[in-house]
Amino acid sequence: MKTIIHATDFSQNAITALKYAYALSKKINASLWVIHIFDSTRLSSNLDEPYLFTKEELKEQKELKIKNLCIEHLETNFEKKNFQIEAIENSSVVNGIISKTDELYASLIITGMKGKSDLKDFLMGNTTKVLIEKAPCPVLAIPENAFLNNIETIVYASDFEQEDISAIYRLAEIAKIFKAKIKIIHISTKKEYNAEEQMQWFKEILEQKVSYKKIEYALFYSDDIFNFLKIYLTEVNADLVAMLERKKKGLVKKLFHTDLVKKMKNQSNVPLISFNEVNY
Repeated sequence: MKTIIHATDFSQNAITALKYAYALSKKINASLWVIHIFDSTRLSSNLDEPYLFTKEELKEQKELKIKNLCIEHLETNFEKKNFQIEAIENSSVVNGIISKTDELYASLIITGMKGKSDLKDFLMGNTTKVLIEKAPCPVLAIPENAFLNNIETIVYASDFEQEDISAIYRLAEIAKIFKAKIKIIHISTKKEYNAEEQMQWFKEILEQKVSYKKIEYALFYSDDIFNFLKIYLTEVNADLVAMLERKKKGLVKKLFHTDLVKKMKNQSNVPLISFNEVNY
């Protein structure tokens, strides 16, 4: 993992995500880009940002705001070789972030789970939801009160299917850095006649593709997947929860993946990293 992008909207939650992104970049020795997407065609709701500025002037002002944000909330020597800031003009926050991600071949996008609501298109919460569906790399959403101390336990919510293999391979790269254990779990709303066999098949296939040894497997049944997962994350003291955004969805898959990813993003206190099936 060489390059991390943190997209900020200057909200309190984005500040938490900034601190997390900075700590992670230092831990794994990755380059960190702190970016802000702005649209010069919109009237600003902030009186200290007159809309009569030229694009260049507005860009400079936004970049100064990013710099001051970093000076205030990061350690004093944050300006180093692998730290960059940039204000990017784009009418779409998501397209602006994705364009920069493609340009840098970034390995990870870090956002806050919720943001300020001055303009509906600038809702960091909505931006994160769309990024989960469209980003060319994993998206890590940070809750408002989260901080990075160490990552010891990662929970990956799986259907024990082939599509999970590549995501877990990428997840193992992160786990190796922290020497964290990965708990791969499957939760079903009903008894599955071949669930144990499916789990064993998945384990055998995964061990052929992923050499990381600190991986555990578990199978659970519950009529309330969301609340069961929340309780489970607390019980195992999870530091990170991972899921795969899928295109194909049966009734259970739709509940367990797409809808649950977004619900977890809004209500969990654990950072959520989401992989997109289309990227693998």
